[in-house]
Amino acid sequence: MRKTLPLVMALAVAGCSFTPDYQRPAAPVPAAWATDAKVPGGTHRAGAGDTAKSAAMPTDWRAFFPDPSLQQLIAAALEHNRDLRIAIGRVDEARAQAGIARAERFPTLDIAAQRAASLTPADLSGTGRQQNSQRYDVNLAVASFELDFWGRVKSLDDAGRANFIASDYARQAFRLSLIADVANAWLSQLELGERLELARATVKSRVETRTLVARRRDVGLAADLDYLQADGAFQNARAEAASLARSQAAAVNALRLLVGAAAEVPAGRTLAQQGLVADVAVGLPSEVLLARPDVLAAEQKLVAANANIGAARAAFLPKIVLTAALGTASRGLTGLFDAGSGAWSFTPALRLPLFDAGRTADNVDLAKARKNIAVAEYEKAIQQAFREVADLLAARSQLTEQLQAQEANVTAQSRRLMIVEARYKAGVASHLELLDAQREHFAAQQSALAVRRQLLATSAGFYKALGGSVAGETSL
Repeated sequence: MRKTLPLVMALAVAGCSFTPDYQRPAAPVPAAWATDAKVPGGTHRAGAGDTAKSAAMPTDWRAFFPDPSLQQLIAAALEHNRDLRIAIGRVDEARAQAGIARAERFPTLDIAAQRAASLTPADLSGTGRQQNSQRYDVNLAVASFELDFWGRVKSLDDAGRANFIASDYARQAFRLSLIADVANAWLSQLELGERLELARATVKSRVETRTLVARRRDVGLAADLDYLQADGAFQNARAEAASLARSQAAAVNALRLLVGAAAEVPAGRTLAQQGLVADVAVGLPSEVLLARPDVLAAEQKLVAANANIGAARAAFLPKIVLTAALGTASRGLTGLFDAGSGAWSFTPALRLPLFDAGRTADNVDLAKARKNIAVAEYEKAIQQAFREVADLLAARSQLTEQLQAQEANVTAQSRRLMIVEARYKAGVASHLELLDAQREHFAAQQSALAVRRQLLATSAGFYKALGGSVAGETSL
């Protein structure tokens, strides 16, 4: 053993790896987002020529979502959301699996104590007499430890660690999505709440209009058709209010599901209030997408697939496996630790695959195919991230203009309604003209709220699309 072990250890130290050198694929997207649109308030958003400038985006979610009510909901979601707990559990699972793979690189030491007894019949013994033998052993043993001469076990260790890191990045990506989803759900229930208040005010207004038409009919100034039109408008407003009430209740329930606890949804907020969501000026090159957690997770899966190729290739080569034991042995239990009872065994083994019906070669092909898939998934993740940001940039530009137009429409419809109401009371305008003005005014108000919520949602979407805050370390 003294002569063989140093030689084997020297071979292990001089071992080599068959894992291909990892090279990050080039990002299959343009270098920057091409846009020259304006942000709300007249602030210029950097375009393709401003890539040297930094993005004015807070990295902490509390700075990005400054409203205290929204902050309470997000904090509760990060603590109680069950899907996030599942994601955290996946990280713990991957960490344990990576630890198992890493442990394969070290020998396993066991302490074993055993007693072996046997009875040999006389006709089978060499002496012609019945033999009764027994043996006691106490050993410190190394069982089937593979010297990683070709880097197979190391490659499996690298793959396990990369998969663990990928799961942690996936958790971070889900955390970003959860924060953005809570913000969007909160904005949705605010929108529906305001729209419901408008609908209830409209119901009240339609009741007054119907009452007015009924009085005019009683004195002969309005026809039955006018009353039926007023009553139909009132019933439509009732139905719209009921529908919005149902939608708002569903939005509140969806928000509570995201929060994961019986959290109260604060009231009294309006979409027109300042400070609901921080503004974002995007002026970074598209390379910023490489720091998104979902992109990093896809890259770590690619690293793991690359390492698995090395493990599959190393399976073609001989395996050096050591089995050793050091301890004491004796025929009797009392003599187990007497002088001269020391015993040891050392069994190095070399195993070389000769024929396996192509299994080893197919494992290499499988590893290569999985790497090609991982490359495509990584590139797709980057492309998807680029599209999300590009869509948000385009949406914010168009929604800003749409909101300005919609608010101008609300102002115009308000003035129109005021004039028509005065003309109707004076007997100049018809009831049908009044109904049309009321409907247009209500629709303009509802549309303005929907567009404002969409515009705020794009700002919330930037938090997720640009990677948000990815603080935290991955360790094993």
